[in-house]
Order: sequence, then C-alpha cells, then structure tokens
Amino acid sequence: MTQRTSPHQTAAIIDLFAGCGGFSTGFGWAGFRSILANEQDAWASETFSRNHPETKVITEDIRLISDPKALVKEALSDEALVGIIGGPPCQGFSLSGTRDPRDPRNSLFAEFLRFVDALKPKFFVLENVPGIRSLRLRSGRLAESVIVSEAENLGFNVTVMQLNAANYGVPQARNRVFFVGITNTIPFVAQRLIPPATHAGSEQLTVWQAISDLPRIESGERGDGLNYATPAKNTYQSWARRGSSGVCNHEAMRHTQRLIDRFKLIQVGQSVDDVPAEHGQRRRGSPGTLSGKSFGQNNMRVDPDRPAPTVAASFQSNFIHPTLHRNFTAREAARLQSFPDYYQFSGSRTTMSWEKNLSQYQQIGNAVPPLLARALGRCIAKYLANPPTEHQARSSRPTDLFSELNT
Repeated sequence: MTQRTSPHQTAAIIDLFAGCGGFSTGFGWAGFRSILANEQDAWASETFSRNHPETKVITEDIRLISDPKALVKEALSDEALVGIIGGPPCQGFSLSGTRDPRDPRNSLFAEFLRFVDALKPKFFVLENVPGIRSLRLRSGRLAESVIVSEAENLGFNVTVMQLNAANYGVPQARNRVFFVGITNTIPFVAQRLIPPATHAGSEQLTVWQAISDLPRIESGERGDGLNYATPAKNTYQSWARRGSSGVCNHEAMRHTQRLIDRFKLIQVGQSVDDVPAEHGQRRRGSPGTLSGKSFGQNNMRVDPDRPAPTVAASFQSNFIHPTLHRNFTAREAARLQSFPDYYQFSGSRTTMSWEKNLSQYQQIGNAVPPLLARALGRCIAKYLANPPTEHQARSSRPTDLFSELNT
C-alpha cells in the first residue's frame, strides 16, 4: 500500500493517540510528513501502518514511553521536528459519556503535553470533542483552562477553536475542538490560524453525494472487490476513487428479520422511537421480551440530502442507510468521514462489548476526518511559512472562535 500524500512533504511531525490515521492523512495532504505515530490499539495501529508504511508506528501505551527524545531522534535522523498532532481518547470528555472527573482518560492530555515539553516543536494540535470545554477535572478546574495554561507554561501561545467538518468538504455535521499551540518565538495572531470554510451553507456535501456510487448491497452481503455501482456522479466521488482499484471494507451487517422489519417502518429522519411498540427495542439476551427502553439515537434513517450526523464510534447501530434496510457499511462510513477508497481498515468489522481491540467501525468513528485535518494543516503550514509581524501580533483583536466557527 502506497501512501497518497502531497508531493511536497518536507515538515516532520509526530502523531500521538494516532488511531487509524485520519489526522496524519489530512496533514500529509497539507504538506507534513508523519515520521512517528503512537497508538495503543493493535488493530488501529495495523490500519495506520498499512496506509502509512513510511511512518514508524509504536503500538504501546504512551504512559510507558519514558524518553520521547530518544524515540523521536531515531526516527528524525538529521531533521528538525516541526509539529505534534493528536487526539487523546475522548470518552472521558464526551457529553454522551459519564463525564467522571476521576476517569483516567481525562488526564491523557498531560501525556500529550509531556511530549510537547520534551520535543519543543514549532506547533501542536490537540483534538477532542466539544464536551471537553465544560468538563471539570478532579481539581475542580475546567479541562480547557488547564490545557491552555499548561501549554502556555511550556512556551506556547494557544488558541482554541471549534470547527464543523461539513464546512470543509466532509459530508458530515461533526463539531470538534482543536487546541492549536504556536511556539512563543513566533509572533501570534489567532485569527490567522482559523481555516477558511470551503463548503459553507448550501455547498456542504450530502450523504447521497458521498455514497450513491457504491455497490448497493443488502443485509449480510459483501461488496468487497466489486466495481462501483455507477460512474462517479460528482467531484467528491471522483476524488474518493482516486488511486483505488476497487471497493473494500464494504460488507453489510447481517440483521435478523425482526430488525429488517423494524427498519422498513422507519422513514427518513425517524428512529426506533417512531416505530410501533411491537417493533421496539428488545431486552438483551431475551429477544422475545420488549426492553421498555428506547434510545432515540439508535436506528435513525439519515436524510440523504443533508450532511450526515456525527459518525461516532458506536455508529454501527446509530444509523440506517437512506434507502436500504440495513446499517451503514464501514466503507460508507469512511466516505462520510472523508477517507479515500484506497484507505483499507484492518481488524474485525465489528466487535462485541467485551472484546479488547477497536473494530473497523470504531476506528472510523474515532478518527479525525482527513479533509478537516487537511484544512487545518494547510492553515498552519501557511502560518509557519509566512508568520505575522510583531506589529500585527500586537494589534490583533481577541476573537470568539467558537461563535464564529460552530455553524
């Protein structure tokens, strides 16, 4: 597998909590080169290595890496490290989780900053869910303010922005928070780090524009190795196919007839909440008994004419195909996340709750959308190549990045 990246990659970066590689892919298109990645999960690490063969991937708990300098020096050779990117696990911050301030995952951002402190890059980007802004740590302080103040103590100016992926060519309304730090040896103007929207308003891509050319397969069928259903119908589909020899990771979940009958009753914009009681949720381990509970985010049939809702790690049960009576395949979800079709995902398609590794579905749902990463990477590359003057830095006005970008 050859990585498809920018032909002008010169700036070396490392990717922490790298997952399956969405962040590195987008920054690669922006001209950066990931020389080292760290990811604890074996299947996500395998996916990263498979698609980024020139990157050294360390499959290990980051807390066990005692000497970041030695690790990176070996990978860098005589180059200088320019940046560090990464997204510490978000479950502790997510509004859909328990938001327990004692959750050890809440402190993994400190491991990210440990690498920043040791390696002194020109910039860093830390990505997470919007819930990180309102979470209080065990100390009672807001996680956001702790991250910013700690980074400032390490010699960085920091801006925090919330970006909607749909504004950057991703066919998905996905809001994510980015902490962007620039070394204080470079003049700082926060506004110049905001990537300009490329697909605002009516230009945002829809679900159907993203997936309508993929083979139409029913529940339990495989589409791996098949040709595309139709010629590419738009520029996004043409772009997604570039460098791909066919369709992969396109296998539909095998649903029971009971589930298929439920799906047939769900119209666009509806979910399991909208079906008659006899077709509702069943008790786990007792399919003949109604659970009495309903989760409105499950089994939602997405609107084909709008960007998809956020593709989360649990999307295998969240969404129903716009026209077929089944959940999305991994490849369809990858299209909604803006992974190109040459990108192949390793590991099992799905896993049970007690299984350890991240499935293909979870890897895709956890990823930073590559096109969103590209937009931010390009903005940072331009900033570093043509930094503001001291006068511009002194005269720059404060900006509420959240109110400007979360649309």
